[in-house]
Amino acid sequence: MKTWVIKVGGAVLNQDDAATELFKEMAKIATCHPSNQFILVHGGGALVDRWLSDAGFATAKHQGLRISPKEQMPYIIGALSGCANKQLMAQAIVANLQPFGCSLYEAGITVTQKLKALAQVGQCQVGKTGVLPELLAMGRLPVVSSIGIGPDGQLYNVNADEAAEAIASALGAELVFMTDVEAVLDKNKQPIRHLNAEGINMLIETGVIVGGMEVKVKTSLRAAQYLRRGVYISSWQKPENLSFLVGGKHAGTQVTP
Repeated sequence: MKTWVIKVGGAVLNQDDAATELFKEMAKIATCHPSNQFILVHGGGALVDRWLSDAGFATAKHQGLRISPKEQMPYIIGALSGCANKQLMAQAIVANLQPFGCSLYEAGITVTQKLKALAQVGQCQVGKTGVLPELLAMGRLPVVSSIGIGPDGQLYNVNADEAAEAIASALGAELVFMTDVEAVLDKNKQPIRHLNAEGINMLIETGVIVGGMEVKVKTSLRAAQYLRRGVYISSWQKPENLSFLVGGKHAGTQVTP
């Protein structure tokens, strides 16, 4: 079996039926290419922003990462592991899949504090074996939120791209970041089909890649170097891209070691 870790951002929930169409594509692949299995890792930044705003909190980011004070964590956890996770599960059920919602702890990922300045923002470490292999063997679709728990019992908000990288690395899986753009774009807003370390550094230094996309390409490069193969950045707005990738065809941007 070939395992694919698919990371989607919370923006997929802002467009009617977008997640359902992606899940339907997964179901079609499972029928046509039964040697492939999927794990979905998700964020939910827009939903977190809305919940925090409704609660009267201001939000701030540092290099694309959300600063997460302890007093905001109940809202962040509720939005990600609660609302976003269950909304995605519901759309997976509509697509005739069998989702299983969980967090990074169940997935076998240990989390520690990233930087004190970021408060409860966590970084991933591969911990004990999680339940993902067993869930896949049962024909379930793991739907993993990017909330982590540390050895000290602290709860952490983890960048979902980094969470997906950690899970793919732990399982030796293929990794696809599905975002709301077709690919990484150059200075003329045209898709870039292939990127390596040199190209990524140049685009960051010249200000073409900034913010969340900077985190995404750096994470993609780190994962590609660890997995020793290409990692993909594609669009959930074109769910058929997933079938192209499973079938060995190019879609989006391929980041290589």
